Amino acid sequence: MWRRDAPSPEPESAWDLEVRPRRAIRTAVVIAIVILVAFTAGGLLLLRAGSTGVNFRFADQVAVILIGVLGAGAVLMLTRPRVRVGAAGVAVRNILGEQLYPWDYVRGAAFPDRKSWARLELADDDYVPMLAIRSNDKVHAAEAMERLRALGAHYTDQD
Repeated sequence: MWRRDAPSPEPESAWDLEVRPRRAIRTAVVIAIVILVAFTAGGLLLLRAGSTGVNFRFADQVAVILIGVLGAGAVLMLTRPRVRVGAAGVAVRNILGEQLYPWDYVRGAAFPDRKSWARLELADDDYVPMLAIRSNDKVHAAEAMERLRALGAHYTDQD
């Protein structure tokens, strides 16, 4: 059984930097709450609707509320993005999965003009969007990019 004081499988000190978006998380939480409240209210008021010729049942109420729960959950998936930087490389988690890119595969980090988020530039002229470093976080994003680049220089110069 999992206990709160049990050691995590990955030590905290393995990562020198962890970045998560700020405004996107707050916005997603507010939107998820609004969706959940609206669908719950709609589901609860469904039977109280006037005579429209349609017969709603308890199962319909539950279905509307569950659709709201699914919608809110989908919106909360936008709170998952994270970037972690350490000796092993750069771990980028966007909406669905996390991928670790070792330092010998990373060529840099950039924040292209007019883009909403930063990107990690890779050795094969490819790039990976880093949804955790968003332009609307302004100073937080700039500090994260500065720190990421400094750590990149530190870890790639140790060869």
